[in-house]
Order: sequence, then C-alpha cells, then structure tokens
Amino acid sequence: MAKEKQLKVTLIKSTIGQKPAKVSTVRSLGLKKINSSNVLPDNEAVRGMVAAVSHLVKVEEI
Repeated sequence: MAKEKQLKVTLIKSTIGQKPAKVSTVRSLGLKKINSSNVLPDNEAVRGMVAAVSHLVKVEEI
C-alpha cells in the first residue's frame, strides 16, 4: 500500500493586519502562532488554502 503524500505547513508571518478571510484560512489550516506547524494531506482543498495564504506560510512535502 502506497503511503499518501502529506504537506507540512508552517506559519512564518503574523496574521495581524490581514483580511479576515486570510486569517480564517490560516486558522482552518490548524495554525495559531508563528512557527506553529501542521501536517496535512496533500489534496486540492489543502493546496488551494495554502495558495491563498502563500505569503504567510512555508510548505514542505513529506
């Protein structure tokens, strides 16, 4: 059975001053504080959320 690809998403910039939609997207990715990370499945929904806040997060494939 092949292991499903995953993404490690890390918040690298603050959400202060961002529009509420961007803040809620970061929260729905499971990120609260700067340097907090979360491992998420690599699918279209997660990729879309990451693309929307790409200026605030760092993404690694694992």
